[in-house]
Amino acid sequence: MSIKSEIQGFDISGKSAVVIGCGGLGTNASVHLAGAGIGRLLLIDYDTVEERNLNRQYFYTKDDAGIEKARLLAERLKAYASEVEINCLTGKFDGSISTDYDIVVIAVDNIATRKQANEFCKKSGIPCVNGSINGFFGTAYLYIPGKTPDLEAAGCLNETGIKNRSPSTTAAIIGAFEAQLAIDYFLGKTESAGKLYIYDNNEIHKLEIRSEKID
Repeated sequence: MSIKSEIQGFDISGKSAVVIGCGGLGTNASVHLAGAGIGRLLLIDYDTVEERNLNRQYFYTKDDAGIEKARLLAERLKAYASEVEINCLTGKFDGSISTDYDIVVIAVDNIATRKQANEFCKKSGIPCVNGSINGFFGTAYLYIPGKTPDLEAAGCLNETGIKNRSPSTTAAIIGAFEAQLAIDYFLGKTESAGKLYIYDNNEIHKLEIRSEKID
């Protein structure tokens, strides 16, 4: 048993995740998954570091401006959690990735990518966690194909976030919550699936999403 497993009381070293987006949400979700001892991570992001986003993307610095975020995050997470296998793709998510992963973590600020990820998960049967932030407001949702309503039914594809106007605290809370929902799934705690968790200026609520059709 590893030191992490002994301290935490659980072992997720045999699990893997794809994180789409290496900004405020993605950095937070990734560091918590790596810190919890996940076995394998794939980071996907086409964008580069910008100084205006550094308030909530603490793995980067001003000196990193213009460098691909996915590559930088992979390098720095390897230094943080050397036992984790970490790979990256420095390009746009095109709706198709390897199905050799246990879960997909969606950490982007655009609806088109969320829709692509939602469709990929429906077709592949791989669960996903979606996160969204807008100012001091954020949501997180765990979708398990065949068992819970998908992201569209949960209203996750209708959100219109305001880019670059979210504080670091909101990104940290929702990003960490995404990681927690993924860990819940790894540990078989599926009672958190199908519920939309809503963070609204220091209050957290949850809505159970019901749908006549389960995809």
